[in-house]
Amino acid sequence: MTIAEPLAEGATLSGTVAWLPDFLVERAGEVIRENDTSPSRDVLARASFTEIVSIIEQSAGSMDGPATIRLYQDWISHQKPGAAFLFAAWFNLGVALRLAGDKANAILAFQNALALRPDFHAAATNLGLTMESVGQTAAALRTWEMALQPDEVRIGLINHRARLLEQTGGLDEAEREMRRSLLIDPNQPDVIQHWVHVRQKMCEWPVLTDVIPGLPVSSLARHIGPLSALSLTDDVRAQRAAAADWIQRKTYQPPRRLCPPNGYRHDRIRLGYLSSDYCRHAMSYLIAELFERHDREQFEVYGYCMSPDDGSDIRTRVIRSFDHFKSVKHLTDEQAARLIRDDEIDILVDLNGLTSGARLQILRWKPAPVQATYLGFIGPVPLPELDYMFCDDYVVPPALAACYAPAPLHIAPNYQVNDSKRAIGRATTRAEAGLPRDRFVFCCFSNHYKLTGEIFTAWMTILRRSANSVIWLVGDNEWARRNMLDRARKHGIDPERLIFASRVGADDYMARLPLADLFLDTFPYNAGTIASDAIRMGLPLLTISGQSFASRMASRLLTAVGAHQGITTTVQDYVETAVSLATSASAIETYRAVFNADTWRKRIGDIAGFTESYENTLRAIVRRG
Repeated sequence: MTIAEPLAEGATLSGTVAWLPDFLVERAGEVIRENDTSPSRDVLARASFTEIVSIIEQSAGSMDGPATIRLYQDWISHQKPGAAFLFAAWFNLGVALRLAGDKANAILAFQNALALRPDFHAAATNLGLTMESVGQTAAALRTWEMALQPDEVRIGLINHRARLLEQTGGLDEAEREMRRSLLIDPNQPDVIQHWVHVRQKMCEWPVLTDVIPGLPVSSLARHIGPLSALSLTDDVRAQRAAAADWIQRKTYQPPRRLCPPNGYRHDRIRLGYLSSDYCRHAMSYLIAELFERHDREQFEVYGYCMSPDDGSDIRTRVIRSFDHFKSVKHLTDEQAARLIRDDEIDILVDLNGLTSGARLQILRWKPAPVQATYLGFIGPVPLPELDYMFCDDYVVPPALAACYAPAPLHIAPNYQVNDSKRAIGRATTRAEAGLPRDRFVFCCFSNHYKLTGEIFTAWMTILRRSANSVIWLVGDNEWARRNMLDRARKHGIDPERLIFASRVGADDYMARLPLADLFLDTFPYNAGTIASDAIRMGLPLLTISGQSFASRMASRLLTAVGAHQGITTTVQDYVETAVSLATSASAIETYRAVFNADTWRKRIGDIAGFTESYENTLRAIVRRG
């Protein structure tokens, strides 16, 4: 999800192969004969820009072909300084060079276009995008910042800056640029969505605020985006509305569905998994062993990958677990869907949902007769082409099933698959982790966008009432850290009692979990993978259980291991339970005894039992032609 989509390859702001000013409607000079791809030097010298464009459109072939590039280069070389539309020729040459893969010379061409026409925003946009694509982030940002911007296009350049700043971690500048954009035009759902999410990541509470004229909180709430909604509301219907708004804006209904509605007849069920997270990602750490354990006598397993190649061990393992592994990262949505259709996949499982990297348009082509979403996004995904949302009857109780879309389908007693082979680093000490040896250590390692002002206030109340305690948090970004420390001071809490941990590798992260005394969960968006990791490593967990799938994940896991003491339903009970556990050595030791490796292995980590139940579900829903 982006707030300023990069221009499609070969396109310009006019939407044609080559840029033509709207006011240039008549062809000047002698019409060059058709199909002449090598006009003489004299003809080139006399030709107008419009005629060169006509030659290219009629006879030069593809936009990135050598004939196109040569024609523009030759025409430019024959022009005198100040020739009409010389800037446009440089721009179109830049487009052609970029498409041909010559990005260094494309940058020079766009720079020449800008030098001749400093207010030519299309050149500034493409120059920045090309710089970005070769890693020149600072230069791209500077280009968009310094470009002369006519009023009608200023927003586009601001949004490109905001997008790139967010991607590269410059959250404070990104937030300011998004706010600046919304002050010009508050009716920008994509910008609203990203602005809200950046504020969540920075712990800028309250996240929803009416600081922008013409954009009240009620309007913000309509466009907060699916992921933000999980952290901001426990109302399933509100979550569904946010998801539906995003889907309506970001996808379209294709002219036809690709698969036969009644399915195929295969000796083995062809099972496809689609994901952008076959890399160092929580999803892969959970699901890798399921891929490996699938019964190959009954299932043929395909992996469709949209992920970056991060060279990680978990990526290598995931790739090896598939019978067929296919990268669709560089295919269009339609091409990827047709590849899946050609493979005659019986059941396609989307592992993204509405998370970063999702490509729901692939699913809209309906490349498989049965399509389901699982694990990546734990909320409604009201896409018409999805048949099921894989879950269990605890996270989606029967009484709330009708609120969800697609239809909830219970795949196992516990919806969450787990990997019994998870690697764990060497045991470490509190001193090595920078923790006090003799104090009660609360912790929360969830991403900052899951935190809310209400939960943070609850944490400060807990710290105030349990004087010999600290809280251990992830140091994700400097702005969230600063905001939390400022908020702690306002609550009368010594900032030294907030300890921020740096990110470490997956193995070391697992090994340091037992150093804490109690994991304080977030609400309404609970911990999922991290909750399972904590329980596996013997770290007691305290959660608030609500109505939505997102707010019932942790209590599902605690119920599985019989740790009912850690399940609360109100913030007040959450605070009281945390304080009682932190101030009574016997209470925390009794609770900790529930969390042991054997219980986790039998109740949550029973991958053999999960696989059997899951595969029974798949056999029940497959369609046979």
